Amino acid sequence: MGRDIEMAELQIRFDDGADYEQMMGIWSRFAGEMFLDWLALPSDLRWIDIGCGNGAFTELLVERCRPMEVQGIDPSEGQLAFARTRPASRLAKFHQGNAMALPFADSSFDAAVMALVLVFVRDPAKGVSEMVRVVVPGGAVMTYMWDMLGGGFPLDAIYSEIQAMGIVPALPPMDASRMEALRDLWIAAGLEEVQTEEITVHRTFANFDDFWMTNLKFPGLRPTVEAMKAGDVETLISRVRARLPADADGRITCSARAHAVRGRRPK
Repeated sequence: MGRDIEMAELQIRFDDGADYEQMMGIWSRFAGEMFLDWLALPSDLRWIDIGCGNGAFTELLVERCRPMEVQGIDPSEGQLAFARTRPASRLAKFHQGNAMALPFADSSFDAAVMALVLVFVRDPAKGVSEMVRVVVPGGAVMTYMWDMLGGGFPLDAIYSEIQAMGIVPALPPMDASRMEALRDLWIAAGLEEVQTEEITVHRTFANFDDFWMTNLKFPGLRPTVEAMKAGDVETLISRVRARLPADADGRITCSARAHAVRGRRPK
C-alpha cells in the first residue's frame, strides 16, 4: 500500500508501520473512504484485506462497514505488528501471507479487497484469481490502485523530476494501475457486474520540508535519493519545489488519483 507482495525484482519493502502511516497511510485513508462510499456494501460481511500493510485500510473497514469478520494478509511482520496495535484489532485478525497463495479455503469470505497493492503483486492475474477463489459465489472482489502511469501517484511530483534528470527510479511494473488493465483483469477472471471508478483526493502538508521529509520515507524513493550526488539532490529539491506552489502560510496541497474496480463472482 507491506506492499512488497512478492516484488523480488525491486525489493520495494514497506516494513516500518509507523513510517508507512506518515507517508502513505494518510493517503490510503483519504482514498479508502471514497472507495468504500462508492462500494456501499452492506454490514455483517466477512472480509479479507489482502496486502493490508499496517492496517490503515483495515481500520476503515471496521469503522465504516461494520463487518462480521476481517482477515488481513501481508508479507511484512513489521507492518503487521503495527496493524495489531490499531483499534481495528479488536475485530480484525492479521496474518503473514502471500497474495498469490492465500491461506484460506475456497468460498471463505463475502468480500475480498486489495487497497493500493495490485502493482506490487508479481502476477496480478494470479492475485485476482486468488481473490475470486476465496469469496463465495456472488461475493464481491474489489481493488483501488494509484494511477501510476497517468500522474496520479502521490509522489508523482518527485518521480517526474527524477526522470526528467535522466535518473531511472525504482518502481514496480505499473501497467496494472491503468483503468483499462483493471477492467480487463476483472473480466478475464470471470467476474460479473464489473464497474470502475476514478477517485481523486487531496492532502495538505505544513510546508515543503514536511512534504519532502514525509515522502522520503517511501522505500522506493529513499535509496534513489541517497545514491544521488549532493548537487543533484539540491537540484531535485529545487525542481520539485517549483512544481508545488505554497499558499500564504507556506502550506503545500497535493492531489492524487486512484483507479477502482469492482465485480462479483458468478453464482
